[in-house]
Amino acid sequence: MTGTVLVTGGSGYIGGYVIRQLVAEGWTVHTTIRNLAREAEVRKSLGVDDSKVKFFAAELMNDAGWAEAMAGCSHVAHVASPLPSGAPKHEDELIVPAREGALRALRFAKAAGVRRFVMTSSAAAIAYGHGKGARTYTEKDWTNLDGPDLYAYVKSKTIAERAARDWVAAEGGGMEYVAICPAAVLGPVASNDYSPSLEVVKKLLEGALPGCPDFGFGIVDVRDVADLHVRALNAPDMAGERFVCSGPFLKMIDVARVLKANLGDQAKKVPTRKLPDFVVRIVSLFDPVVKQVLGELGNIRNMDASHAKAVLGWVARPPEEVILDTAKSLIAHGIVKV
Repeated sequence: MTGTVLVTGGSGYIGGYVIRQLVAEGWTVHTTIRNLAREAEVRKSLGVDDSKVKFFAAELMNDAGWAEAMAGCSHVAHVASPLPSGAPKHEDELIVPAREGALRALRFAKAAGVRRFVMTSSAAAIAYGHGKGARTYTEKDWTNLDGPDLYAYVKSKTIAERAARDWVAAEGGGMEYVAICPAAVLGPVASNDYSPSLEVVKKLLEGALPGCPDFGFGIVDVRDVADLHVRALNAPDMAGERFVCSGPFLKMIDVARVLKANLGDQAKKVPTRKLPDFVVRIVSLFDPVVKQVLGELGNIRNMDASHAKAVLGWVARPPEEVILDTAKSLIAHGIVKV
């Protein structure tokens, strides 16, 4: 299938890879960025046929530009959502734009006659608030907003997807809504403007940590995340669908060992010992980012992506490949000095 599709958040990590794949498959792409002053920079980063991509200025919290961006589009990939590099001063800094941006995009999509709306949600909307321990999660699970140890980003993704589904059920008409729920998104960067999701690999390579805290995450490559979005845009009968988008769950020490075993001298600063929990708790007293994820210590969240494989034929590449491609890319772009 081809046609005209809107990809929101065209300057973002996932959005950029979605655009590249759509153009490669023959789609015409509209995309939104907050400021058109960045258009030339983003076009250079995308590296695709300029005639296939048209840019529009639009923001999550403002109606301006959305009608123009949606005009002529049959499909939408709503990727834009706040992803913080640090801890916000107030959770509404993330929750409100995530929720309102999704609802705004849905309203303008319906008005433009869009038939398929694929939204980037997150594993954060599935696997949190269920207490300590090890557990496997599927699309049927939802983050418990009344549960323990929730932080702003987790709440923002959960609330935004819930709000979007409620709106589609009440107001969507015949528009099909699909949610893609990626875990920790790693992979190659296209420029020096890198995603905060890569910070863990960057810190390990730089030796910024004296050891590896007992944190972990499901790992998925940004190219595979984009591929699942495109498959969901193309496939028939997607109304109400939800797809876990993740490879295996790895602890930080596992990531460190992959780097150490494969990168030789480039990994000389990578720590190879575990950081005791009590040290992490002390650090959390002074570091708000560590403080907000303190409840993650020791948790194991396995994300079962078999539904995406069964329905869409999607398979994630091996985590070792993802980790090494991430590291090599960060080094090649000079983001990490080793």
